[in-house]
Amino acid sequence: MTRLDYAVRRTAEMLRIYWMLVRIIVPISIATRFLSEIGAIDLVAPVLAPLMSLYGLPPEYALGLLTGALVGIWGGLAVVFTLVPVGSITTADVTIFSTMLLFIHALPVEQRIVARAGPSFTVTTLLRIAGGLAYAAVLHAVFTTTGWFADPIDPAWVPVEDTAGWTSFLVDLGWGMLLMLAILIGLSWGVEILRLLGAMAWVNRALAPLFRLAGLAPEATHFTAVGLVLGLAFGGGLLIAEARSGGIAPRQVFLACVFMGFAHGLVEDTLVVMAVGADFTSVLVGRLAFAIVATAIVATVLAGVSDRAFSRWLFRADDGHGWPARA
Repeated sequence: MTRLDYAVRRTAEMLRIYWMLVRIIVPISIATRFLSEIGAIDLVAPVLAPLMSLYGLPPEYALGLLTGALVGIWGGLAVVFTLVPVGSITTADVTIFSTMLLFIHALPVEQRIVARAGPSFTVTTLLRIAGGLAYAAVLHAVFTTTGWFADPIDPAWVPVEDTAGWTSFLVDLGWGMLLMLAILIGLSWGVEILRLLGAMAWVNRALAPLFRLAGLAPEATHFTAVGLVLGLAFGGGLLIAEARSGGIAPRQVFLACVFMGFAHGLVEDTLVVMAVGADFTSVLVGRLAFAIVATAIVATVLAGVSDRAFSRWLFRADDGHGWPARA
């Protein structure tokens, strides 16, 4: 196979992955927007109010968490800053709430992408939610005991509720998908160029000790690093391609998805929550440390799961057309 043939084949594969992502993101985004418009989220949010009290947060935060879980971090923050006076929000409050959002955001879109790589949608979603609530509980206990961050926030940016109409929403969604195409192609070829130059091996060696602590093998390093820095959509897109090639063991695919569920989008997501007053160490350093420890625990438990149980309950191989195939 010539280099040109390989280039065409690789690009065609990434275009197929991209089209699959479009079929996930666009309809789910539109459906979520519609549910928000008709007030469905407002009706369900009160159920979560008692949960917020466990973290010392007012019930209004429940609506923000549910919005963030369905729509994304920006939507969740906008709701909270619309309902809660800025002067009554402490650094501890916004850090705990932001931590929940960093784990539990855009679940319908991101977890559907994860499921396309093989891991169970239900199991990986529950792990993300449990991880977010557990880490937020740790922060709440520490802040309550020490009295840290009890001062009111002084945010560099205050989000306002998105009141744009459907036309603006659809235009933004379209531009976002075009940007994703450019980034995915660029990432795919960037990885290939690094491989050809031998730089990918250096990157893998540099990150291997960190990921080894979480139970991840070296072959899972590059796409996990992409997801860690840029987000699940991009890391997941590369992961789907790798999973289909058969070069990575299904259990490593599962662990990579679990790890990225706990810690992804470290650049953009962290900067967003820091801008509204969240503590840097808690939302970045602490979250990454928690992700390593939590994934290592999952890896230990997974080692005791039989291949039959793993294939039946935790993983579905992809059939090559974007749909999970029965094991």
